[in-house]
Amino acid sequence: MNVLVTGGAGFIGSNFVRMLLEESGDRVINLDLLTYAGNLINLAEYEDDPRYRFVRGDIRDRDLVRKVLADEKIEAVVHFAAESHVDRSVEGPEIFILTNVLGTEILLEECRAAGVNRFVMVSTDEVYGSLGDEGHFVENTPLAPNSPYAASKASADLLCRSFFKTFDFPVVITRCSNNYGPYQFPEKLIPLMIAGALEDRPLPVYGDGRNVRDWLYVGDHCRAVDLVLRRGVPGEVYNIGGCNEMRNLDLVEMLVDKLGKSRDLITFVKDRPGHDLRYAIDATKIIEELGWKPQVDFQAGLDLTVEWYLEHRTWWEEIRSGEYTSYYEKMYGADGRHTANGKS
Repeated sequence: MNVLVTGGAGFIGSNFVRMLLEESGDRVINLDLLTYAGNLINLAEYEDDPRYRFVRGDIRDRDLVRKVLADEKIEAVVHFAAESHVDRSVEGPEIFILTNVLGTEILLEECRAAGVNRFVMVSTDEVYGSLGDEGHFVENTPLAPNSPYAASKASADLLCRSFFKTFDFPVVITRCSNNYGPYQFPEKLIPLMIAGALEDRPLPVYGDGRNVRDWLYVGDHCRAVDLVLRRGVPGEVYNIGGCNEMRNLDLVEMLVDKLGKSRDLITFVKDRPGHDLRYAIDATKIIEELGWKPQVDFQAGLDLTVEWYLEHRTWWEEIRSGEYTSYYEKMYGADGRHTANGKS
């Protein structure tokens, strides 16, 4: 099968491309604009693989999208490409609307015209809004996004639904909880805390640190998306959760302890506007209908992640230079007095 992966040089996308090349017979075309979060080093070992091709380009470039679909005889699309950092969406919402909404519409329209057999929209639990102390998001939970990022993803989800309902185009939507693992850009919570702790910088935590997230190892997420690609029912939504709810503060303390650093590095800062209190995914549907379940225990996954960042220090040190450093200092202060929410 010829599979187009958008955003395949990013965190989750590159892990997904890697999985396809190692575990399937698919041919993979990776379309990525290589913005700040895209990194071809993530897939450098596959540059000479005849089943892999990288195309640098924007999903908003209709002519390019049309050409790639035709030239590569694309049969299926897995759509990861998105502006994804909540804090950046608070600072500047427009690029989120242009990329996440308009870009998705262009992809849908061109894929429908090209006769693509399957379109998987990779979305987020943030489209559901915020939970209280109890309950879980299910697939029919009303959409109630609270950040510009979440609103842009909810809009893209609704566009996908409309293309299924109006045109019978075979779209499937996945909504995942917070991912963690190798190759995650260091503006996200776990790698941000790992890098900061290793450099003995203040580790900023929003508010009182009681915001709760459900953590999903990126490899488990990729397996779930692959199952949806091959066996998901068109028009359906599948929630993908790791069943690992944890308060942000508890997670940061755990990371600090694993790295042998002092908890005195933890610094509480003013909360972010519209910061959702709790996310929790009910993944019963994908478990029962497609036979998926998380395989990586959270403690084991966290150990793997910490080990990866320790062994790949050059990777994240290079990323933290240049444009990212300027952004980091603007958003979080030169001493790190701000934080990320961990969404991928």
